[in-house]
Amino acid sequence: MLGWIGAPVLVRRLVWPLMPETYSRSDWRALGNIKLKHYVLRKGKHGYWLPTAKMRAMGFGIVSCGHDGPDAWAIAKEWEERYQRARSGLEKPPARVYPTGSVGDGFERFRRSNEWKSKPPRTREDWDRGWKYIDPLFGDVDPKTVTFEMLDRWYGRLKVTKGDGEAGRALKIWRALYNVLAGMKLCLPEADPSQIIRKTGVPGRTETWQEGEVVRLVKAAWRAGYRGLACVIAVAWDTGFAPVDVRTLTPAQAVTSGADMAFTSDRAKTGEPAIGTLTARAQRLVEAYVAGLDYDLHDDAPIFRTKGFKPTGRGGRPRLPVPYTKDSLIDDFADLRRAVFGKGEMRRLMDMRRTGAVEANAGGASVEAIAAKMANSIDQNRRLQKTYMPVNIAAVRAADEARRIGRRLLGSEQNKLRKLKLGGGKS
Repeated sequence: MLGWIGAPVLVRRLVWPLMPETYSRSDWRALGNIKLKHYVLRKGKHGYWLPTAKMRAMGFGIVSCGHDGPDAWAIAKEWEERYQRARSGLEKPPARVYPTGSVGDGFERFRRSNEWKSKPPRTREDWDRGWKYIDPLFGDVDPKTVTFEMLDRWYGRLKVTKGDGEAGRALKIWRALYNVLAGMKLCLPEADPSQIIRKTGVPGRTETWQEGEVVRLVKAAWRAGYRGLACVIAVAWDTGFAPVDVRTLTPAQAVTSGADMAFTSDRAKTGEPAIGTLTARAQRLVEAYVAGLDYDLHDDAPIFRTKGFKPTGRGGRPRLPVPYTKDSLIDDFADLRRAVFGKGEMRRLMDMRRTGAVEANAGGASVEAIAAKMANSIDQNRRLQKTYMPVNIAAVRAADEARRIGRRLLGSEQNKLRKLKLGGGKS
């Protein structure tokens, strides 16, 4: 018998072997005696979760739950709980509901999976950044109907409006998402029409910093009250860590090796273990910063924080220092860079990591030592690099010493090229 929108259907059948593992036996016994709101049957066997007009205005749409049974009830129960949480203000309602089997529907399913949750935060950010270009054109579309011509026009328009870098990122995420959708049986595997498109490469960054410039940045930040930022810059310069790995450092990651202070870290981007040593100057800076805090740091709390704000005679709302986020670190560093070097300077904090590799290479460090320092595999065989060259403090120190040698060579006359005049002319 057909149910109406908002009319409950009594769940009468319990088939234990088919019950999803996420629900216990007692959960399903309870469902046998209660009514699932907004769950209806069509043709006596297909279950749907049908929201009311008020619920649709919040962003909820019709959800196909499949053949009537424990699996369908679980889906209906999940959506009902999401609605109740959204109605109570405990969860944001869905911004958009995609047709069943569409590209957007597949992506939403993937985002609720453990596979998605296991991805590093930076990887998830990369997917979301690419998805914002995919969604407007393909979110509601059946992936089997997407053609080469559609993708070609989409990619070409992105290149013109957003540049080669963002267009390439969007195409990369589309290709990764297509493989996910194929695994969900929403499209044919190995039939992605975008594979015909040749992605335009983007030249890599080559910018580097000089030690004196970094010293100027650190001193300017400290004097302006941005002491957390000053420490972030000093630590990034010494350790070669990426900005995200520096701003998330905690007291629990601080270690000593002899007279040296260092930080251990699992890189946010790759999960690779890393060791970053500090010079005596950076160590004194970090110790002075921590000693000057008005509170005790928890072992797992980020060390470096924003400046905050204390109202003066002109008034204003006080703001406590908080751990640096990606955006706040970018903004504060950009303000500092502009104050020290002017508006024309566009180098970034992340370029200090590249500088370390350039200096170590110029100083004669081996590829193995540089790989240990940077916690990545810069040779051709990643598996052998992991097996035979694990991260160790001796290799990191070798790279540090090579950086010092390379820094001197890069700043000396030996690194400068002058025009050579061949032949002095006839007398």
